[in-house]
Amino acid sequence: MAYYFIFPEKDTTIYSHPDRKNLNTGNDEILELVKEKGTTNSLYYPSRILLQFSNTDIQTAINKSNNFTSSLQLFSTEHKNLSSEQSVEVFPISQSWNEGTGRYSNLPSSSNGSSWIYRDNDVTKTQWLTSSFAAGTTGSIDNSTSITKGGGEWYTGSIFKGSQIFSNADLLDLNVDVTTIVQKFSASLYSSQTYPTGIPNYGFIVKNSDTIEESVSGSNGNLQYFSSDTHTIYPPRLAFKWDDSIHLQQSSAKLSGALNVSLYNNKAEYNQNDIAKIKIHVRDKYPNRTFATSSNYLDVGYLTTSSYYSIRDAHTEEIVIPFDNNCTKLSADSEGMYFNLYMNGLQPERHYRILFKHINNDGTQIYDDNYHFKVVR
Repeated sequence: MAYYFIFPEKDTTIYSHPDRKNLNTGNDEILELVKEKGTTNSLYYPSRILLQFSNTDIQTAINKSNNFTSSLQLFSTEHKNLSSEQSVEVFPISQSWNEGTGRYSNLPSSSNGSSWIYRDNDVTKTQWLTSSFAAGTTGSIDNSTSITKGGGEWYTGSIFKGSQIFSNADLLDLNVDVTTIVQKFSASLYSSQTYPTGIPNYGFIVKNSDTIEESVSGSNGNLQYFSSDTHTIYPPRLAFKWDDSIHLQQSSAKLSGALNVSLYNNKAEYNQNDIAKIKIHVRDKYPNRTFATSSNYLDVGYLTTSSYYSIRDAHTEEIVIPFDNNCTKLSADSEGMYFNLYMNGLQPERHYRILFKHINNDGTQIYDDNYHFKVVR
């Protein structure tokens, strides 16, 4: 089974607030969806998030499997004053933009990158379109009396849209299916297809729904996420998942009885560029007594086809790769059970822990026996 992660080459938040409509925040550690109250009035002005992943990284991921699903994942930090329900939408951006090196707190404000008004900077001053959009695209905001037009351009339509609705009591990490969007990027990268079959990769825009953005009478709270400039282990990522499992040993699988599950002949450390084959040794915990010339500890045992792995950060207990019934199945060959793990999707200089889940006639068993490894640079 395979999970493969890539990380943004650039990201920023752009603000429609009158004091910040030219502001660039490309170096901020936080990305946020917020409606800020005006300085001289009681109106509320929305922000949007821009992210882009490199074509090379996307191609590398797609080369591993063309039968993938993909999701955009942002990890929450300190959300504030949230309403009871949140609605977030993701679209592919239809124009190029610059990240810049500005920060929200800079004085004077830095505008050497994209902002609500400009997609490059306030010197060249290439503005986001606010009307006469190209076929299949839209942008701006439909509230001309209160909010300055601008704020990005994006492709529109159901196949170019991802969304997530959650309550303020839910886990507030963003995890939006963008498979159809990435497939459009792929058609452009590999076959030079143009809209609507393919679109160039200019990244993603993350925004609240139009209903929330266009209402200037109140705030919906502040959704904050770690950016690629974070000093934590939670940068945004684009996750690719596919099924690469091969299990031809179901006839030999352990259908009942207590088992010992351990790692077999694996390294304690892996380079961040490694593709590791994690081997697993399975045997009966209480084997039947037999007369033999070799130890039964050497016998090859197998879990069923309903067996899975999960990866957690060993210190924070953050689930990096969850148990996934489709994409974390264990494989089996003549030497035993195994799975492939791409280390470049894990943060280097961190320790990780592996858990296993096995379903057989006795029910579901989780094996969590401090199976550790470290990723190094």
